[in-house]
Amino acid sequence: MSDSGAAGAGPRQFGEGPLGRASALIYNLLVVELFFLLTAVPGLLPLLLLERHPSNLPLFAAGALPVGPALSAAVYALHRRSRDMTDLQPATAFWRGYRLNALPVLRLWLPWLAFLTIIGINLGYFGAADVPGWWAALLVAVALAATLWMANALVITSLFTFRTIDVAKLAQYFLGRTPSVTVGNGCVLIVAVGITVVTFEVVVLLLAALLVLAMLRIAQPMITQVREDFVA
Repeated sequence: MSDSGAAGAGPRQFGEGPLGRASALIYNLLVVELFFLLTAVPGLLPLLLLERHPSNLPLFAAGALPVGPALSAAVYALHRRSRDMTDLQPATAFWRGYRLNALPVLRLWLPWLAFLTIIGINLGYFGAADVPGWWAALLVAVALAATLWMANALVITSLFTFRTIDVAKLAQYFLGRTPSVTVGNGCVLIVAVGITVVTFEVVVLLLAALLVLAMLRIAQPMITQVREDFVA
């Protein structure tokens, strides 16, 4: 009795082993991180000169505008990353994702930033307002929900082609439909905030590709459902 599976498998090709896959992953992450920094950081650099004061929040929001398209391009590139060491093109995938998704993402990213800015200003001047203390907790909860919604919207916009209003509705729908994704994104957000508090904002930027990869892994149930239920 012959072992046809073993006979047909053939010798392992270069780059197919664990070391090759790990090297491909590291290369993809490094290149995507580099291009993320090139596209996102120029808008953020001037913010280092600003005082951390609520009155400057609109300027911080304006500086964060380039981060949305950069994150979208990173999502696109890492989702389509090759695991073959002989076929690695993360730079090409990043720029393709940037060209395709910059404008669609900004249609959602800009209102989200504006919304968070309003909440941030309200919290920054909370002591001067004659409102009950629980209102601050409510504002924080709303900001958290909006950020988790934006995480879903970012992934959907980066990987699929829908109208902006449909992306907004899908992102809201999947907050409850895929609780594992919502909780997972919440954990990623907590990690990012924790890194910022313990270290500096720049450390989160340097770990952006890793955080995007984690978000992609977490979002896989949502991605699968979108493809199965909403893509013809």
